[in-house]
Amino acid sequence: MRAGQGRVMLIAMRPSTRHARSGELSIAHQVIGDGPLDIIYVPGWISNLDQAWEFPKMVHVFERLSAFARLILFDKRGTGLSDRNVGFPTLEERMQDVRAAMDAAGSRRAALMGTSEGGYLAPARSRRAG
Repeated sequence: MRAGQGRVMLIAMRPSTRHARSGELSIAHQVIGDGPLDIIYVPGWISNLDQAWEFPKMVHVFERLSAFARLILFDKRGTGLSDRNVGFPTLEERMQDVRAAMDAAGSRRAALMGTSEGGYLAPARSRRAG
């Protein structure tokens, strides 16, 4: 692969970013893949949907997951492409953002996968949904 060629490939794969409403806030999200299972990826402390596509290792994870599932990505309130200056969100507000991204993607049920701070939000969402 020639220098710069990989970057062109990553940009070509990037899905469009849409915005869902979570109360009065706008939550940025993307959907890739079309498998029978929905997976919502709950990001860690800092996220940015546009920047994630600049990191080949993240793109590799997205590719692998979207090969067998529909992957829903989102920026939490206060980060990335979602509304900023929101103070310190509660756990319940964070859960509302997960639900807003799922609703906007038309997902009724999803497996939740999280990293860092998103790791504890994923099981919290499961407990509240059950």
